[in-house]
Amino acid sequence: MKNMLSERARQLKPSATLAISAKEKELKSQGLEVVGFGAGEPDFPTPAHIREAAKRSLDRGETFYTPVGGQPELKRAVTYRLSEDYGLEYRPDEILISCGAKHSLYNIFQAIVGPGDEIIVPGPYWVSYPEMIALSDGSPVIVPTKEDQRFAPDLSEVEALITPSTKAILINSPSNPTGVQYSRDLLLGLAELAEKHDLLVISDEIYDKLLYDGRTFTPFASLPGMKERTILVNGVSKTYAMTGFRIGYLASTRSDLVKAATNIQSQSTSNPSNAAQAAAIEALTGPQDEVAQMRAIFERRRNLMMEGIAAIEGLSAAKPDGAFYVFVNTSSFSGKGGILNSTDFADYLLERHHVACVPGGPFGSDDHIRLSFATSEDVILEGLKRIRLACQELT
Repeated sequence: MKNMLSERARQLKPSATLAISAKEKELKSQGLEVVGFGAGEPDFPTPAHIREAAKRSLDRGETFYTPVGGQPELKRAVTYRLSEDYGLEYRPDEILISCGAKHSLYNIFQAIVGPGDEIIVPGPYWVSYPEMIALSDGSPVIVPTKEDQRFAPDLSEVEALITPSTKAILINSPSNPTGVQYSRDLLLGLAELAEKHDLLVISDEIYDKLLYDGRTFTPFASLPGMKERTILVNGVSKTYAMTGFRIGYLASTRSDLVKAATNIQSQSTSNPSNAAQAAAIEALTGPQDEVAQMRAIFERRRNLMMEGIAAIEGLSAAKPDGAFYVFVNTSSFSGKGGILNSTDFADYLLERHHVACVPGGPFGSDDHIRLSFATSEDVILEGLKRIRLACQELT
C-alpha cells in the first residue's frame, strides 16, 4: 500500500518531553527505581477548593457543551485576574478559552501564520514552538543567545532577522527551559522593534506567578503602546497545579484575531471541558494564598538544585529566575564515554543511572540538559547523587 501520511505528518517531530516520560515509565514498569527530572508540571495536588468547584459543577449536571470560546463566567474571571494582578483591562470578548495554553498557541499560529510567514523565536525555546509554527506552514526563525549573557537575545541580532515575511516575535519569560526572566530594558527594546517593524508579539506568560528572589512580573501588554500588538497567552496549569484540567487562554484586543482563533477551535476541539472551566473560575477568583506557598517551595527546591549542580565537577547552569527548570551545561563531557550530544548524555543518565531528564537539543542547545525541580527535595537529593556518580564515571 502506498504511503498515506501527509508531508506535514512525516516532518513533525515527537515531543521530546513526552518521549522521555515514556522511557521513564517503561523502566519503572520493569521494577526499576527511576528519579524523574523530566516533568513539566507541578507535583502538588490541585488545591482543594478548586477540586471542589469541579465536583460541584458535575453535581449540578454541567456535563454538556459550553460556548466554543469558553464560559462567559470564565472569560470574566480571566479579565478579573489580569486587572487585579497587573492593571490590564480586557473585555470578555477579547478572551478565548482553550484546552491549555499549548492549544492557545496552536490556535494563534493557525490564525496568523501561512506559507512563507516567519515567527522570530529566541533560543533556547520550548520544544513545541518551532513544530507548531511549521504545522501552520510557517518558518520559525531562531535567534541564538549566549549562556554567559543569561540567554538574553541581542536586539541588533533580532532586528537583523526581521524580514518583510516576519509576522511576530515570540517571547517566553520566565523561560522554559532556562528559567530566565527578561529584564524590563530588554522587553522595552523588543517593544521598540515590534513598533518599528509593525509586528505582533506573542507573549507566553504561563510562568508569570513562578518568580523567585522577590522578582516581579511585567506583562508585555503593559508596556507603552504594546497592548494592541500583544497576544497574551496564559493558563491555570502551572500556577494552580492544574495541568490535567487543560485550561488555557489568549487575550488580545484584535477582534479579528480572536474571532479567527475561535473559529479554528470550533472546527477542531470545540470547547474545553465544562467541569474544568468551573474549576478554573474558582482558581482565578478564589483564594490565592496557596499560589504563594507553592512558589516558596519551588524556590527552596531551586536553591537545592543549584547547590547540588555547583558541587558536581564539569556541570554548570545559569540560575533560574523563575519557572521550575534548570538548563544544565554538560558540554565538558562531549566526546567522553561515547557521548556526542545532549541526547547521548540524557540516555546515559537514564539507562546507566536511572535518572530521567530532557536533552537540550530539541530546545535548541545540544550543550545542555533540562532538569525539572517540580519534585520533592528527597528526590532532588537522590537524583543529584546519581548525576554526580555518573559524571565521575565519565571523567
